[in-house]
Amino acid sequence: MKRILVTGGCGFIGTNFIKFLFNNVSGEHTVVNVDKLTYAANPENLMDIEQNLPTRYFFEKADISDIEKIEKIIDKYEIDTIVNFAAESHVDRSIIGPQDFIQTNIIGTFCLLELVRKFQKMGKEIRFHQVSTDEVYGSLQGSEFFSETAPYNPSSPYSASKASADLLVKSYVNTYKIPATISLCSNNYGPYQFPEKLIPLMILNMLEGKELPVYGDGLHIRDWLFVEDHCSAIWMILQEGKIGESYNIGGNNQWENLKLIQFLATILAEKTGRNIEDFTKLIRFVKDRPGHDRRYAINSDKIRNELRWKESFDFTTGLRLTVDWYLNNLDWVEKVRSGDYLKWIEINYRNR
Repeated sequence: MKRILVTGGCGFIGTNFIKFLFNNVSGEHTVVNVDKLTYAANPENLMDIEQNLPTRYFFEKADISDIEKIEKIIDKYEIDTIVNFAAESHVDRSIIGPQDFIQTNIIGTFCLLELVRKFQKMGKEIRFHQVSTDEVYGSLQGSEFFSETAPYNPSSPYSASKASADLLVKSYVNTYKIPATISLCSNNYGPYQFPEKLIPLMILNMLEGKELPVYGDGLHIRDWLFVEDHCSAIWMILQEGKIGESYNIGGNNQWENLKLIQFLATILAEKTGRNIEDFTKLIRFVKDRPGHDRRYAINSDKIRNELRWKESFDFTTGLRLTVDWYLNNLDWVEKVRSGDYLKWIEINYRNR
């Protein structure tokens, strides 16, 4: 794992993973970031690394479905490891328009797997890791938890596309013996998350006095994981995980959406010197979305016991760090939400 191809590296988790590799992992590894730069991708997130490590970090603008271009990149940089973050990942968007999710999440993963198989036939082994989601398991009732042996039961076009990609990876391990692993994580939060997601959306709406939309009765439950803990778990799987295995990565940290928003209001009131009621009065219950899973909760005993992974950030610490990051980076938020970064991408990456 000296020459690592990270797909979707300009997105939220991909950005944090690349920063984790350079800030927390020793060694002279090279990272090649492949991203087609859709609306939620921002190469500016990694400009510090691009400027400070020009011989170890490289960016290539490409779609993972462009199999010929990706093959040239793998060959050019002599890639030995692929970590696939590239995905359309917003459930609401998948309900409105599922086509992009099918193209990137399924066809894109298929193209990467075909290239791993092709290079393997040529005598070059490439380790492949698929980054998936707990949403492939579907909805839970009661107090149960999903383990890695739970059947897939996706509820949205997004989760169905991720489930399909996972099954493709499993089939390539079994049929072609490619060296691949899968991780399935709970909801991530932290720096650089696109403002359409729940936690940054609520932070920013509170700051701006906008309504805080809550689906249904607000009692939907999610398990939350700080993004850096997710990155450390993936790195541990790459080092010590067993080929062909799947690993759940969870924070053992379940929150009802409404209570999470109220907790955010408490933190933001403390940070800004305002009253909690200034923020909680903005809560508005809206019509539930179609196919909205009631509860996600995964059992992550496997990675904890077999690989000795554990999270480094408790939820209060992680959430405070996240709130601080958004408060200190409102210029980033404004640039992303206004679309100005898309103009910057067009100017700086037009010919890549």
